[in-house]
Amino acid sequence: MSDVFTTRVLNVVSGSSESVVDLTRDCEAFLREAAAGRDGLLNLFVPHATAGIAVIETGAGSDDDLLAALHTLLPADDRWQHRHGSPGHGRDHVLPALVPPHATIPVVSGRLELGTWQSVCLVDTNVDNPHRQVRLSFLG
Repeated sequence: MSDVFTTRVLNVVSGSSESVVDLTRDCEAFLREAAAGRDGLLNLFVPHATAGIAVIETGAGSDDDLLAALHTLLPADDRWQHRHGSPGHGRDHVLPALVPPHATIPVVSGRLELGTWQSVCLVDTNVDNPHRQVRLSFLG
């Protein structure tokens, strides 16, 4: 792998219910190897049509609040044109317009430049597909 650009794919099992999966420790572990104390950018990308990446506080209820807000904005009912899968699955295909499938985070001296309470998370509302891939790329 190049010293300037390094990439790795994480295989994530998000489970059989809607979830916000904290990837911060995985990102930190990747950067220990890839960044090796350098400055740069960490990009995360989830190549799925029904999942997104969010930078959000976790553990204090914000992750549950995010899922509740998504239920309000994108109810799992029969209004959606996209109709295969579980009832209301069409809403999962709208999710990436609200929670994008990517995020870019500054890296300084090999460490994520997150705020005190920020975490990097996979947001997955698609209960039909619990197996996800997240591509981590470091550009230094």
